[in-house]
Amino acid sequence: MEEIPTTNKFKNFDIVAYHSDHHHHFDRSSGDSITENPNSEAYKRIMKEWETLEQNLPESIYVHVYDNRIDLMRAAIIGAAGTPYHDGLFFFDIAFPSDYPHNPPKVHFISFRLSLNPNLSVNGEVSMSLLNTGETSDNGERWDPPVSTVLQVLVSLQEHVLNEKPYFNDPGKAKLRSVDGDSSRAYNEQVYLLTCRLTTHLLLSPPRNFITFVIGHFRNRAPAILSALKEYANGRVSVGNYGRAASSLRAKVSPEFMVSPEFMEQAREFYYPALRNLFMFCEASLDVSFLSWYSLSKRQSGNHRGIKMWGMFKKLIKVIKSDLSG
Repeated sequence: MEEIPTTNKFKNFDIVAYHSDHHHHFDRSSGDSITENPNSEAYKRIMKEWETLEQNLPESIYVHVYDNRIDLMRAAIIGAAGTPYHDGLFFFDIAFPSDYPHNPPKVHFISFRLSLNPNLSVNGEVSMSLLNTGETSDNGERWDPPVSTVLQVLVSLQEHVLNEKPYFNDPGKAKLRSVDGDSSRAYNEQVYLLTCRLTTHLLLSPPRNFITFVIGHFRNRAPAILSALKEYANGRVSVGNYGRAASSLRAKVSPEFMVSPEFMEQAREFYYPALRNLFMFCEASLDVSFLSWYSLSKRQSGNHRGIKMWGMFKKLIKVIKSDLSG
């Protein structure tokens, strides 16, 4: 396999040529009117947005724009520590309307039909106050043409949508934040496992122009991801608290750090071996202790799904190699 850079060697902002897999690729009306009219308000504002993004993107957000379709943009957001999305990658396709900035950009989440958040539908629709499409757990700020920016949208997606307790992003549940911790923890478990599933989808079908980025990101973070899965699968700490829970709290088995038996079983018997196999094919550096732990847990459980999946992933990884060579 060709050499893949680590995530921190990629540019946070880059101009690329190909947009054929972008969600709004076939929407030519706005694209033509903006791209072909450099004197328009939309064109000038988008160029200003490019400059802002190039200079101010945080390290955990990456953006590609297109030299022949300036109305389109793709962003990758890394899930933040302390959330059920930690170490995951989340891709959003962005399109600017012809009357931008009088109306906000259209944002589509590359969901692979997974339900990861109350504000992100399985169809990729994004519900967020800043986009005038719904409400999030932020202050309800609406799109303001003179001052609102794409950078603001991306940071809000990371901080207010992919947050620590996404269960309460649902407006009907926001008022229960102080009394419904059990439902929130259960939702975090579900979201975390779906984030692991999203990882497998991204490794097998990386978005165009982000192929080496995706491989490099997960190759670099494979040990941390598997270490977290190991902690979760052993019931040592609840989702989102990996790496920041004191051992004294773990010893007391506080309800804050409990996980469900069902979650532990799924993490150990399916998601750990699935990700481990993919990471090995990506040539990630894995500590031998991870392999020994999985082998032991498999023998203890008598469950051989991990072995059966080996052949499947051996075939599927050819998709990655094919994309890399193409």
